[in-house]
Amino acid sequence: MTSTILKQQLEPARRILCVGAAVLDTLFRVHVIPAGQGKVLPTDMLQIAEGMASSAAYAVARLGGSASIWGAVGDDETGERIIGDLAASGIDTAGMRCVAGARSAVSTILIDDAGERLIIPFYDPRLHHGVQPVTAEGIAAFDAVLVDVRWPELALKTLLAARQAGIPAILDGDVAPEGVIEMLGPAASHIIFSQPAAERLTGASDPVSIVRQLKETFAHAFVSVTFGERGSYWFDDDDALIRHLEAPRIRAVDTLAAGDIFHGTFALMLCEGMAMEDVMRSSSMAAAIKCRTFGGRIGAPDRAELDEALTSWPARAVDVTRPADQAV
Repeated sequence: MTSTILKQQLEPARRILCVGAAVLDTLFRVHVIPAGQGKVLPTDMLQIAEGMASSAAYAVARLGGSASIWGAVGDDETGERIIGDLAASGIDTAGMRCVAGARSAVSTILIDDAGERLIIPFYDPRLHHGVQPVTAEGIAAFDAVLVDVRWPELALKTLLAARQAGIPAILDGDVAPEGVIEMLGPAASHIIFSQPAAERLTGASDPVSIVRQLKETFAHAFVSVTFGERGSYWFDDDDALIRHLEAPRIRAVDTLAAGDIFHGTFALMLCEGMAMEDVMRSSSMAAAIKCRTFGGRIGAPDRAELDEALTSWPARAVDVTRPADQAV
């Protein structure tokens, strides 16, 4: 694989627009996530602005891309903090909307010693009332768009404009209210599903069967599913095969935002013209590196760290297509 650092030096930074969640997260590190009533004393604590689209934008910025975020906050101190935190992280927040009378999104998150988490989010429904116009001409200033499921109306307009502009229209297919992914999927050129969302949509548990069913439903798009420590699976449109890439072996400290880092890396590397397997390898490694650090998105690697990790990771994708799947 060509060094991503060299590509970054030779080519202008790719511009990625991320659309969706912007949340002030309060993270507590605990030994064990509680199962009942009582008081739990955390061993660490951090407050940080993130959310699916915001954390993906941070991954883009860390890797040397130009990241912009479209989302909404309330006209409160929390909203000011969210925008300030994201801007200080190198993300263009000019497209953020401040909604009068609405409360900014907040979340409390417990992260245990195994890196797993319990998330309690609050989103004021007033944040997403009304959607600004989105045109292909405006979107054409970007090299790709990446949307999550938190603001479906704006996500749909953005995906449609991106398709019209001829740039990648990427959907973070995470768990969403009924009908949201079914509405957004047909407008996307690339869909990366989380395991819970994919299992919910298909009713299946076997990764190969899940990918096959999703590809049948969204035949027009690149389809992938991330399975955490079990790696990622995708449908290879060039060969009509289902491929699997194992996950890098790491000791997970905090899995929060790992999927978002995967998505941001995917969008940037796709725009840089990498072969799909290398896009998936880069995204998988970036997510794994993130998991080694407590603090949500702050564990996202920079370009040098990612490039070095990839050179020492020999894993390659393997064909896991079964004979019955060849008809997809």
